[in-house]
Amino acid sequence: MITYAIIGLTVLISLYALGNQNLLQNWMMNPYQIKNKNQYYRFITSGFIHKDHTHLLFNMFSFYFFGSGIEMVFTSIFGALGGVYFIALYLLAIIVSDLPTYFKYKDEPRYNSLGASGGVAAVIFAFIIFEPLQSICIYIALCMPGIIFGILYIAFSYYQGKRSKDNINHDAHLYGSLFGLLFCIVIYPSSVIQCYEQIVTWIQLKM
Repeated sequence: MITYAIIGLTVLISLYALGNQNLLQNWMMNPYQIKNKNQYYRFITSGFIHKDHTHLLFNMFSFYFFGSGIEMVFTSIFGALGGVYFIALYLLAIIVSDLPTYFKYKDEPRYNSLGASGGVAAVIFAFIIFEPLQSICIYIALCMPGIIFGILYIAFSYYQGKRSKDNINHDAHLYGSLFGLLFCIVIYPSSVIQCYEQIVTWIQLKM
């Protein structure tokens, strides 16, 4: 499966980069270097490196769970093209989710970010639009329907992005999530109708 290939590649590159600080610095998302030295490759390479083992483990565990699910959904809908759409979703999300960060920090040479969070968020939200009632758990203990998780996640990412008081790129989470939804709507417009019908039926059963 493509999900396993992406995980394997990301793990290998991330582990190698953790032992090679020069590579880590050269592959990070640094808007200033992109603007002034045209190092556009950073939009992609930053998605395949992580700041530590915990960061890597969390992103790849999330990607494994949701990536395998959405990959199967895409394959069932698009056949052989499902894999192409899946790769496009992930890679484009990594790029698109960093665009707001680029414009926000392009004149700040010390700003750096890294990680696959934008791509992972896009995959999670692609999964949510197809399976809005599937339970998603936070730290195993707190579980809720995907649609509720999605609303809370977007609200939290927006709020934290405005505060900007930690070292997490919440903007990448937010825009990666929104891109995942938009991507699915564009390539498969019926996903919106199916999502809506599932939610309405669920609400009716709860009333």
